[in-house]
Amino acid sequence: MLVSFVIPCYRSEQTIGGVVADIKKTICENTDYKYEIILVNDCSPDGVYTVLQQLAAEDSNVKVINLAKNFGQHSALMAGLNRTEGDVVVCLDDDGQTPPSESLKLIDALGENVDVVYASYDLDGKKHSGFRNFGSMANDLMLQKLLGKPKDLKVTSFFAAKKYIIKEMCRYHHAFPYLQGLVLRSTNKIANVPVHHRERLVGRSGYTLKSLLKLWINGFTAFSVIPLRVSTFGGVVLAILGFIYGIYTVIKRLVNPLAPMGYASMMSALLFIGGMIMLMLGMLGEYIGRIYLSINNAPQFVERNTLNFKDSDK
Repeated sequence: MLVSFVIPCYRSEQTIGGVVADIKKTICENTDYKYEIILVNDCSPDGVYTVLQQLAAEDSNVKVINLAKNFGQHSALMAGLNRTEGDVVVCLDDDGQTPPSESLKLIDALGENVDVVYASYDLDGKKHSGFRNFGSMANDLMLQKLLGKPKDLKVTSFFAAKKYIIKEMCRYHHAFPYLQGLVLRSTNKIANVPVHHRERLVGRSGYTLKSLLKLWINGFTAFSVIPLRVSTFGGVVLAILGFIYGIYTVIKRLVNPLAPMGYASMMSALLFIGGMIMLMLGMLGEYIGRIYLSINNAPQFVERNTLNFKDSDK
């Protein structure tokens, strides 16, 4: 059975070589499997592409996609997934914190009733920073509320999936991919397998507040209309409250003509309602903007060049 490993690479000049070596060692110890390793350089500012070139020169099963600019982790993963040929695809990080040796646990858990297997680790066993853990929890909550993810299902960047699921995911060609959403809309036969999570030896996570916010916006605008429904419900509630407050003001004036009308409370109400209107308009604009970009065929990714693929330049 051929296993395709897909790894997006960004600021991993010092770690990606060890990850590839671990994959080779794991597969060589299990003769039932063959492998291909697809490394996607997401326009990393360090010297990672030089390392990838060397890895590809040493092993024809190591294939490299060099993107023209930084498209983000999920777009880089989609670039790799579109090139896979394996019966099973494993996606993992380039920092070495998710040991490739644990990937066999994920592959073995795939079966007739399981199409996708996610690695799981509790927060005590997870070696990410506090900020990254907070982002993961917020992302998990969003998946539950907006995309219908089961509460007990843990979703991580380390997972294995069957070939037909990957093919279904690759049918999505729009500019804002969100892998968890693509998986959840493709199948409900998803399982978890506990794995070990290692300490990060060098460097730091490439995730920033900006990148996490961008990821969340991708998730709820590309795969859910619930935020629009919440906005509609909020507008109705505010309209009802405004109507009730208007009646209260009229009655108060009739009962006591000398009662002050309350300039401060009026301004507070106007600022609150105005802020809510701007928020709802911004959310609506986000949806419309993404529709516009999709109509104009904004690319998920652009390949500058590739190594060790059949259509690679010699």
